[in-house]
This record gives sequence, C-alpha cells and structure tokens, in this order.
Amino acid sequence: MKCSWAEGSNAAMTAYHDHEWGFVTTDETATFELMVLEMMQAGLSWQTVLNKRSAFKDAFVNYDLEKIAAFQQPEVDELMANAGIIRNHRKLIATINNARILRQWHKDGRTMIAYLWSFVDFTPQNSKHQTMVDLPAQTDLSKQISKQLKKQGFQFLGPTIVYSWLQSLGIINDHLLECDTYAPAVAFGKTQHETLMALKASV
Repeated sequence: MKCSWAEGSNAAMTAYHDHEWGFVTTDETATFELMVLEMMQAGLSWQTVLNKRSAFKDAFVNYDLEKIAAFQQPEVDELMANAGIIRNHRKLIATINNARILRQWHKDGRTMIAYLWSFVDFTPQNSKHQTMVDLPAQTDLSKQISKQLKKQGFQFLGPTIVYSWLQSLGIINDHLLECDTYAPAVAFGKTQHETLMALKASV
C-alpha cells in the first residue's frame, strides 16, 4: 500500500512518493528547489505543484542562486506572465529574497542543508504513524526552524511550510508504517550515515 495521498495518483505523484518524499536529501540545490516548491504549494494541492515542476525549473534557471538573486523587476514581470508556473507575486518575491540570503550564506561558507540537518543532529527522524490523521501539520521543530529562518530574513517559510519541507527532504520520514515505501526510506537513510556525518563535520 501507499500513503493515501499517493494512492491512485498520476505518474509524477507516484514517483515523488516512491522515490523522493521521506528519502534523505543532502544536496543543496535540491534543498533550495524543494523549499521553493513547498512555498508555492501553500494553499494549493501538491499535484498542482508537481505538474508545474519542470516549468519552475526553467523559470528559475535550474535553481541557480546567482541568477535568481540578480532578478529585478523585468524578471519578476516575466515570471508573472509565465502561465506555466504559479503566478503568486508574494511567493515569487519571497523566492528571490530567499535566494539572495542563501547566496550570502554560501559566500560565508554556510549551507541550508547542513543548517536544517543540525536541528536533528544529522539523524533522520523516522515517524511511526499508523494513519494519515496522525500526521501533524506542524511541530515544535518546524516552529523553531521557521522562527530562526525568519530572524535571518527568510520569507514565506512558516511552520507548516517548513514541516512539509522537512518531510520532502527526508529529515522527517512520515511514510505510514504500513506504506511499502516506509522501509526503503529508512534503509536509504542508513546508507547516508557517512554523508550526514561528513556534513556535520563541515559545520
């Protein structure tokens, strides 16, 4: 069985559920992409976001921080005219703002992925939920991270969005215990132990 939100879904949703959601991610570009997608999903369905994923990748030039951080009004106007993406002005401005802050982090030798994993001591958190009703929309952890990111100038990353982001990065594995993907996600996390420890050492 699958988690109910992926049951009977299209190929993109099935692939995301089976191979991405809940699986440990240590790639910085993927971390930024998933941050953007989770921001865009607010108030919408995840299916809607996945349907536009490739269009977002093109619009945000393969999530190149340098290029996104340099966006000005002409680029914002282009984004707002792009029917292939979610044209929410506030979300788009927040994405550019966040890219600028993260670009500075990189110049200072910091990464977002190491920062997020530091909150769980670089150890995947494998939940043991029996039903989808058991899954929280936000937690003390996501509230803490959201608060800290806001202090550092990041926008549109409230505790609910942050929690979904942590799920998508595999920092939290919220596949149901009976889901066929739960065990593979846990096993993959174990294979990433050395990578996570190297990430920890870099902080």
